[in-house]
Amino acid sequence: MTAADVVAAEPAAPGGTAVGVRNDISGTVYGTAVQARSIGTLTIREAAPAIVPGAPVPRTLPPVTRHFVDRDAVLAEVTRLLDEALPTGGADGAGDAGAPLVVVLWGPGGVGKTATALRLAAALRGRFGEGELYADLRGASAATAAGPSEVLLRFLRDLGVHRDWLPAEPDAQESTFRSVTAGRRILTVLDDAHSAAQVRPLLAASPASLAIVTSRTDLSRLVIEYGAHTIRLGPLRTPDAVGLLARLGGTGPGVEAVARRCGGMPLALCAIGARAAGRQQPDWERLEREMDTSREDDRGHDGNRAAMDAAYGHLSEATARLFRLASLRPWRHVTPGAAAAAAGTSEDTASTLLAELAGARLLEIATGGEGAARTALLEDATGEEETVRAAPDNPDKGPGQARYRFHDLWRQYAERRALTQDGIAGAAAAVRRTLLWYVRAAAAADACVLPGRWHLGPAYTRLAGRPAAYTDGLSALAWLRDERENLTEAVRAAADHGLDDLTWQLCEAMWGLHLRLGFHQQWISTHRLGVEAAVRCAEECPEAEGRMRAQLGFAYLGLAEYRQAREQFERAAAADRRAGHVRGQATAVESLGLLQLKQERWSDAAECFRSARSLARQVGDPRALALLEHHLGRSLQGMGRHDEAIGQLLHARELIRALPDPYNEARVLMSLGRTLLDAGRAEEAGEPLGRAASVMAAEGSVVQQADLAELRADRAARTGDTAGEIRHLRTALDCHERTGSPRTGAVRARLDRVTAARREAIPRGEVSGQE
Repeated sequence: MTAADVVAAEPAAPGGTAVGVRNDISGTVYGTAVQARSIGTLTIREAAPAIVPGAPVPRTLPPVTRHFVDRDAVLAEVTRLLDEALPTGGADGAGDAGAPLVVVLWGPGGVGKTATALRLAAALRGRFGEGELYADLRGASAATAAGPSEVLLRFLRDLGVHRDWLPAEPDAQESTFRSVTAGRRILTVLDDAHSAAQVRPLLAASPASLAIVTSRTDLSRLVIEYGAHTIRLGPLRTPDAVGLLARLGGTGPGVEAVARRCGGMPLALCAIGARAAGRQQPDWERLEREMDTSREDDRGHDGNRAAMDAAYGHLSEATARLFRLASLRPWRHVTPGAAAAAAGTSEDTASTLLAELAGARLLEIATGGEGAARTALLEDATGEEETVRAAPDNPDKGPGQARYRFHDLWRQYAERRALTQDGIAGAAAAVRRTLLWYVRAAAAADACVLPGRWHLGPAYTRLAGRPAAYTDGLSALAWLRDERENLTEAVRAAADHGLDDLTWQLCEAMWGLHLRLGFHQQWISTHRLGVEAAVRCAEECPEAEGRMRAQLGFAYLGLAEYRQAREQFERAAAADRRAGHVRGQATAVESLGLLQLKQERWSDAAECFRSARSLARQVGDPRALALLEHHLGRSLQGMGRHDEAIGQLLHARELIRALPDPYNEARVLMSLGRTLLDAGRAEEAGEPLGRAASVMAAEGSVVQQADLAELRADRAARTGDTAGEIRHLRTALDCHERTGSPRTGAVRARLDRVTAARREAIPRGEVSGQE
């Protein structure tokens, strides 16, 4: 069974009104059958996505620090637990049910939990040949904690699930993760967890796996639910603290006193050690005197605070200012462009200052991420204007590619310094400059991902007449993907600061990211804020509300939450009608039609598309008109009005060809070929399907190539061309296997049936000669 939307009516009351019932089901399920008293709108998929053949084994653990001391007892304890746990489930855990071994390393911030977890993982990785996964859960607070959904999506991609088969719904993501990790020996490091609820969905479904979790609390629920083993990490003993300082900066008089001042906290020891590094004879006694003048932290971690004060006190004025102003939001990472905007300096200067901060151990070099970031905009010295340049061909070597991150204790320290030294007004101005940079950077990328789309935000107007910021749409999409979490934080920051105009403009600039890659939970959370901001901006930009509601509606549509999607599309149309924004109204009505298509309400969809076409004609938007003609043809096809649909699709093809838009022209040809097949005109379907296949091959659209190959196999079957059917099924199977498609099993089974039938019908010698 192919993925299909199945709509069943609920039982009706005697008067004909549908009544609410219990025991109902809706959403997405995997399998061949469902049973319930009431079935609402339901998407049925064949099976959970498979791993793409040839996908590399994930090895995403960050590198281990060279400066590491002590914790041998922790390694010994975890090794013992591992030795005891694995024999109970067999050597490889295949076929077993149960949770992985879970070890929680907990303790105060700055005590070295991350370094210890990574050192443990590096020592034990040889036992886990089927994958290593890492996630920074950013659990310093509930506000900054990463949602399980976003981490699951990253894990599934790392494990080889093709992006086109990643489930949108969190429950389905968890199910898929359990399916692809069952029976595998996987090592997972879940760093800086805020709660057990955040960790629970991220545990592999295999007792032969190990999960190392770090947290500031003991996560006792994991002990109750999974039998987790907790190990509390305390400060380093004085001899080990001295050893760490010696590795960083050498020995000398006063080194032991400095180690004691740091309270055995590795974060503090590394900051002070960096001060001494590179000197032939570090003056430990002077460092100890500097730390002695620092006041104690209110929470009692005087070692950390004294070291922080001493390290910060030796920064240059420019470096200290950038350090403070880049810390004002919990960014996933800090790039030279964003830091330059915050500090009001140039990107080259910011890049130099960030490197200095990393050398002083006040920042960490960020690792991992979801793609290579590509710098699109360079701020000038004022931080208010930018120039646009092409992205570098090599994203790893191009300028401005370095990324840094704050340890949360350092970020909190820098933020307190900013509020004290720069004041509330200065801090707010820095945040606004950073948000403005993100709006412009995201708009430049979004315009390359979807170059034909109309826009409202002034950031797009600034791009007119300038060279494209990226060499191609994929490069732009890679930047948006890599900055996704920072863009989400930027939306929250704009909302927190009451910057309504930037809130909705940021959401508008994230459209290409979400349309192409999903991330529906973040999509909804940001766009709810975008809608609220747009409503408040009604006088300045009355068109913004309709745009925000339409984009939010598509997020709900992707999650098959059709009632919410309809509500947003209808409210978008009403808002645009009030604003007199005909183009926006046309988009909202078109979106309603696409919702109806999704639900196979063909007549209602056609009515929406005709209304949207009437509106689009008023503004003279040729691209919108061409796409609406295609949508209308699909509606007619669904109604079984094949001759009308064929004429409509031929007309749509001519309009799209005139734009030109090869990809959407190929989509029309696919619809045309499918309609000709449904109409019993299989011979005529060959030409449009063949042309569409050529375009999709040139575009690299593997999923579309698979669909086309199946359609061409259907055509061959109906024309009695068994050899052609087999040939196209092999092509479809190859494409499905490359993407890990749920269709793989069904296509393979059909290919086997057709091949077997052909062997029975033709003597073996003739078959061998023809294949």
